[in-house]
Amino acid sequence: MVDKISLVLCVVILYVLIDLKKAKPSSAKTAHSVVMDTSALIDGRVVDVVKSGFLQRKIIVPKVVLRELQLLADGRDPHKRERARLGLDMVKELQSVKGVTVAVDSYRQNSTQATDEILIQLAKSRKAVLCTTDFNLNKVADSEGITVLNVNELAQVMRPKILPGELIEVKVIQKGEGRGQGVGYLEDGTMVVIENTTPKMRNTKVSASVERMIQTKAGKMVFARFETDKKTRN
Repeated sequence: MVDKISLVLCVVILYVLIDLKKAKPSSAKTAHSVVMDTSALIDGRVVDVVKSGFLQRKIIVPKVVLRELQLLADGRDPHKRERARLGLDMVKELQSVKGVTVAVDSYRQNSTQATDEILIQLAKSRKAVLCTTDFNLNKVADSEGITVLNVNELAQVMRPKILPGELIEVKVIQKGEGRGQGVGYLEDGTMVVIENTTPKMRNTKVSASVERMIQTKAGKMVFARFETDKKTRN
């Protein structure tokens, strides 16, 4: 759960991303609506931002997105079926938020057009912001001069800063590649490699001192050392 302070910071950064992102100036100034794609609805996090009352923009849910969610919800894959049903529930939640208008848009498209292409054309025609967590769609929209709201980028910016020497608590979930190394993850998904661990510490939360951080293509990694004078706990 995002506490009130983090939520306020989250919304401030959200507006910065929308208004200052390197897209065509006219797009950022005239965008009054937000087009939701399938990935954003399945993700669900943007709904919390809308429900907070700070994102007072018209929400456009394309009919093609609803159809895609319905097909997935009726499919055989249990994981996709569950996520799609969550996406449909998110649409209902958005419709129940006071002060927010949610419109289902039946944008005319050719039968041969892919969903992503339809979303791009819809955002252009409505001069709207496109909300997605899809990496490829994000890149295409950027190249087309469409302002994109990507919740993953927002979450990345909101990750807490960790400094060398700082003590962190992390659960050791598996053995690392090196001798005496354990691997765990912070709440935001950041991988932590912990030195000076033992096999008995598996599935145990330990206190570790941060030594350094590195940035990789997959994200940030933290290297820390288990503090032997600190007690471990389950």
